[in-house]
Amino acid sequence: MIRPFDLSIDQADLDVLSRRLSEVRWPEKETVDDWSQGVPLAQAKELCDYWCNTYDWRRCERMLNGWGQFKTEIDGLDIHFLHIKSHEPDALPLLLTHGWPGSIIEFAKVIGPLTDPAAHGGKASDAFDLVIPSIPGYGFSGRPGDQSWGVDHIASAWITLMRRLGYRRFVAQGGDWGSAITTELAIQRPPECVAIHLNMPLAFPPPPDTPGLTPEEVKAAQDHIDFVTTGTGYSLLQGTRPQTIGYALVDSPMGQATWIYEKFKAWADCAETPQASFGWDALLDNIMLYWLMGNGASAGRLYWQSAHASFTDTRKVTLPTGCSIFPREMLRPSRRMVAERYTNLVYWNELPCGGHFAAMEQPGLFVDEMRTYFRQFR
Repeated sequence: MIRPFDLSIDQADLDVLSRRLSEVRWPEKETVDDWSQGVPLAQAKELCDYWCNTYDWRRCERMLNGWGQFKTEIDGLDIHFLHIKSHEPDALPLLLTHGWPGSIIEFAKVIGPLTDPAAHGGKASDAFDLVIPSIPGYGFSGRPGDQSWGVDHIASAWITLMRRLGYRRFVAQGGDWGSAITTELAIQRPPECVAIHLNMPLAFPPPPDTPGLTPEEVKAAQDHIDFVTTGTGYSLLQGTRPQTIGYALVDSPMGQATWIYEKFKAWADCAETPQASFGWDALLDNIMLYWLMGNGASAGRLYWQSAHASFTDTRKVTLPTGCSIFPREMLRPSRRMVAERYTNLVYWNELPCGGHFAAMEQPGLFVDEMRTYFRQFR
């Protein structure tokens, strides 16, 4: 039921990608001097040049295979996942779920410190076994062929996966779609899951003119309005016409790449450019998990399937919950607002830096948060 998965992309597919990148038909330069119209032409050309002439996919392939990749069929769909067991006998199983436009690559820098803390300046007693699945329609998981694979179905599949791996007790963490899936998992409340952690809790601020808000809550509410007004075109398009945008994303490598690259600029606590903070290799490793499998439409379709339900859901979460709030996160509700929905909020920490891609941006802080919060559940 659990099948090892050894990744080996056909060289012909990589050759086609190289040719396509050498033949890009470029638009004219933007008419502004910033990113307000999207990825500037000069940045897009720099990305393309590195991708075509310097980037090494085989390095990423070896990294993924070295971690240990597997597939298992759940409800008729192949689920791809990493399963990295610690050498420590009392390691706590931790289920990590990525979001869009991320992938399992988001967790690359935290795998070592979480599974082998003693080798990374930590205590052996803080070790985790890691299970890191690819959301259906993302990475190397299967692409749903019907409308049944919303957040609720994915959460139940994760429960099945953890049981299939033999874990009778585990904790779970997520951000972005990972936050929605982890929240839903907590609502379904399998007896094996004893606590969850979120770096983007799904509680939405009220209007900024609501009486009784603190200055910090007013700013968070205004920032949310600004984000909805100017930064949610991707969500509206993928939530209403994922098939139409899918043709462009699946057919054009630069279309897919810039669709993702722009969000690493907009949502991260990064320097002037995403590559200055993340490096081209990490950015392109993540992009390749979309391009190689042609997942532009299937990944976006999750917005059509679940976005409205996930972002208007007010069901209470009673499972013990911890939250780490990074200052450049797009959604930053206050503790009291989060506690209204996550009624067993037992951990809250506001970090000094970082944004939406917490584990990828600030791996050291992310690891510290996992160790500190989950220590009480060992």
